Amino acid sequence: MTKVTKEQIAMWKKQYGDVFEVTAGDKACYLKRPDRHTLKAADAIGSEDPMRYNEILLENCWVDGDTEMKTNDNYFMQVVPVLTELVNFGKATIKKL
Repeated sequence: MTKVTKEQIAMWKKQYGDVFEVTAGDKACYLKRPDRHTLKAADAIGSEDPMRYNEILLENCWVDGDTEMKTNDNYFMQVVPVLTELVNFGKATIKKL
């Protein structure tokens, strides 16, 4: 499993904002939230190929970690269900003034 220091995580947070650790079995990776360009590309392709949506999201949100999380189907399929948490940006509110 990839080991990172607290200093490394602090640097990533400063650079990317939110950073997430995803673990599957004995592997780990670190992901950032996707930007709108990544989501646009993933959505455009994802309507035709839903699995490719997940591949694009994982590749573009990747910060560091065990590359087997991207290349080994067993690990990749364990990561897929948590990718939706990356696109949860919260909810805005509107108030009539």
